Amino acid sequence: MNTSDPVAISRRDFSLDPDDAPRIANLNGSFDAHLRSLEVGFGIEIRNRGNRYVVIGPADEAEAGESAIRSLFDQTEYGAIDGENVHMALHEFAPRSKLAAIPGARNGDDVVIRTKRGVVRGRSPLQKAYLDDIANNVLSFGIGPAGTGKTYLAVASAVEALERDRVRKLVLVRPAVEAGEKLGFLPGDMAQKIDPYLRPLYDALYEMLGFEKVARLIERSVIEVAPLAFMRGRTLNEAFVILDEAQNTTVEQMKMFLTRIGFGSVAVVTGDVTQIDLPKHVPSGLMHAMNVLRGVPEIGFTQFGSNDVVRHPLVQTIVRAYEAYEASERAAKDFR
Repeated sequence: MNTSDPVAISRRDFSLDPDDAPRIANLNGSFDAHLRSLEVGFGIEIRNRGNRYVVIGPADEAEAGESAIRSLFDQTEYGAIDGENVHMALHEFAPRSKLAAIPGARNGDDVVIRTKRGVVRGRSPLQKAYLDDIANNVLSFGIGPAGTGKTYLAVASAVEALERDRVRKLVLVRPAVEAGEKLGFLPGDMAQKIDPYLRPLYDALYEMLGFEKVARLIERSVIEVAPLAFMRGRTLNEAFVILDEAQNTTVEQMKMFLTRIGFGSVAVVTGDVTQIDLPKHVPSGLMHAMNVLRGVPEIGFTQFGSNDVVRHPLVQTIVRAYEAYEASERAAKDFR
């Protein structure tokens, strides 16, 4: 790295306390692999000796690097950190100077979700913008590829709203559309038939509230997890409503869902327009709503991309590969 430009380059010297050798080794990773990942991710240079660290790079990137190192060191108090923790830190501490280049991202105070199971916050700039949209709009859309936290953050916002008595019930909805497979007849009663389609929503709820509490709240009808078809004819007042996998709604279903919103309610719609499982001749209600409603007051849109994937780094690589392939296919069609 060229550090000859005193204007462009910043040097940050700091120490981590306590000076605990096993925690420092955990932070650095095998053969300093975690530090090397931070260097590549932020475009900085990291030097360390014991608990003393030096971060060199452009001012914003160097500050982000120090913040990430301090955060990861704090995490070592509770157990071993791995590549996933480093990947998350790279997203969480993305330099603020880059926010202006990301559509929809905003500066300002981050929205922090506090539940009894812990604190949830946006990791990437767009995740932070998404939480801000949910907090400040009656209706919000989170659109993007798998692994960007669309459903998880929406459920976290819903749980916080319920625990703080901002709403009286949670309604989590999905269209019962098979993902490219014909499963045939499913045994059991109605609840057992639709359960496989709704499992991702249950998983998020269990993580936020615990299995027993979710079961009690469902029994009292405070939490309702249902297929989209069950929403027709209802008006939901003082409820937090989430429509997940909305790319698999028809235009008529999407309109039906959006007109269920009642007084004191908040609605979040999530989906990935690259994974539509509807028959080819059926237009997606999510894509239609994006065209019809964008720009309407009190409706927020957050469009996630591959850079916002916070699962295993390989997922981000896979999403980018598919995006590049689909872009080349579209270009080839346009050329013809």
